[in-house]
Amino acid sequence: MLEKLFHLKSHGTTVKTELAAGLTTFMTMAYILAVNPNVLSEAGMDKTAVLLATCLASFLGTLCMGLMANLPFALSAGMGLNAYFTYTVVLGMGVTWQTALLAVFVEGIIFIILSVTKAREALFNCIPLPLKHAVSVGIGLFICFIGLQNAGLSVDSATLVKLVNFRESFSTSGIQALLAVIGVLLTAILYIKKVPGSILLGILGTWVLGMLCQLTGIYVPDPAAGFYSLFPTFTMTDFTALSRTFGQCFRFDLHETGIFNFAVIVFAFLFVDLFDTLGTLIGVSAKANMLDQEGKLPGIRPALLADAIATSAGAVLGTSTTSTFVESSAGVAAGGRTGLTAVTTAVLFLASVFLAPLFTAIPAFATAPALILVGFLMFTNITSIKFSDDNLTDTVPAYLCIIAMPLFYSVSEGISLGVLSYLVINICTGKAKKISPVMYVLGVLFLLKYIFL
Repeated sequence: MLEKLFHLKSHGTTVKTELAAGLTTFMTMAYILAVNPNVLSEAGMDKTAVLLATCLASFLGTLCMGLMANLPFALSAGMGLNAYFTYTVVLGMGVTWQTALLAVFVEGIIFIILSVTKAREALFNCIPLPLKHAVSVGIGLFICFIGLQNAGLSVDSATLVKLVNFRESFSTSGIQALLAVIGVLLTAILYIKKVPGSILLGILGTWVLGMLCQLTGIYVPDPAAGFYSLFPTFTMTDFTALSRTFGQCFRFDLHETGIFNFAVIVFAFLFVDLFDTLGTLIGVSAKANMLDQEGKLPGIRPALLADAIATSAGAVLGTSTTSTFVESSAGVAAGGRTGLTAVTTAVLFLASVFLAPLFTAIPAFATAPALILVGFLMFTNITSIKFSDDNLTDTVPAYLCIIAMPLFYSVSEGISLGVLSYLVINICTGKAKKISPVMYVLGVLFLLKYIFL
């Protein structure tokens, strides 16, 4: 049955290899179950509800990927996209999280429509390659900055940000910041040593060190100041918590947000998710020698459709954009070549709902190292941008796109500046012919955003 469904022999793999690859992928991605509730809870969402929604959306999306596309890729709430959801849309723009979820739902519906045609693939070819890589790099820096803040390492000052004073309030914020530093080093060492699940192990290791500090009196909980006990309470998962986010995307208020403002939010989600997903699919496939002679990925359309379905379903359940994870490369490296790898990962995500109280108890300073390292992994894409005097009209906009995201604390601002600077620089230097019509449309939309918002 499995052979008929996944064509294992023709892909040169076995059931045992696929199952092991699926477990490896899950181990490298499981950190999202700790990080995503922490990120979205800052938008006012219930942590347990977000975790359950993340588990179910990851299960559904990864299962669709395995069964519809027969590819070994896994999906979950996208890093960077969840940060944009919380810090830019909800906290920055003052949009309710219900309306933000509606934007994610609408994005998914648009992608479903685009995925059943060739439009989504065609869009990918219209955007300059340096800008595609720049978006990934910029998000990496943005995620890293958020990790530094969650760790308590980067704090407000007269110079806008500075390194925390470890000696001040050492028994609370000081020791947590120090543990985050240790966690970054631990996670990096495990990752460099190619230990399966290094990111998850880094989170758990940092958390355990924190509990040891509490036992020895080095860390002293102070609930009044927001520093709670680091020990989890072992209780049954409250499955009714899902009702606090399920279907809430349909309880929106567009009058308060504004139609144009809402359209900009949807577009930003569309843009980032589009290139994040396509880049991951193509990049991981290339490493696994899964591309055909023309450099295309067979089955990319059902893969994109699976991604789109997961995004809309995730919004209804109560989580930010669900996208294909670059950590899927860990499963591919372990030998995964078919959808059986993805189905295995999906089942493990579904089983994770029973461990909800454990994941939601993980403190922010323990998940911060994961954010910092994932930021590094996304930042490595900067090597794909060819910086030279011959292509400054491409690389200067890419540079502006990259630095704007962390410094302006917004993914959309980075994309806006990247697109607008690309248009202005190329038009003024006599290279307008290389600009695609789609880029002009994007430029007009971003320009209208700055005029009216």
